[in-house]
Amino acid sequence: MPDSSLSPDVVDAARHHMNTDHVADNLVIVHAFADPLAESAVLTGVDGDGGTWAVAGPAGNTEVKIPWSAPVTDRAGIRREVVALYDAACERLGLPRRAH
Repeated sequence: MPDSSLSPDVVDAARHHMNTDHVADNLVIVHAFADPLAESAVLTGVDGDGGTWAVAGPAGNTEVKIPWSAPVTDRAGIRREVVALYDAACERLGLPRRAH
């Protein structure tokens, strides 16, 4: 269940931003922390504890929740945690990070 401190507008804005401007980043995060064989990943939700991605891959479709490193209560916190996940995913996968 979404954290009540995150308004639906904030959640929708985060999902829209990630799924339009950072499509490849979604997949990098999922590859590193959930499913290395994923073929696509779409951010479907965020709450105070983590992000949820719909994942498609060879085994079918699934949903995964990847926790934040710290609880979030606002849009800036979501951004901070997504950037941290992306940076850690690049490091884990040996990929170069792009500038934020």
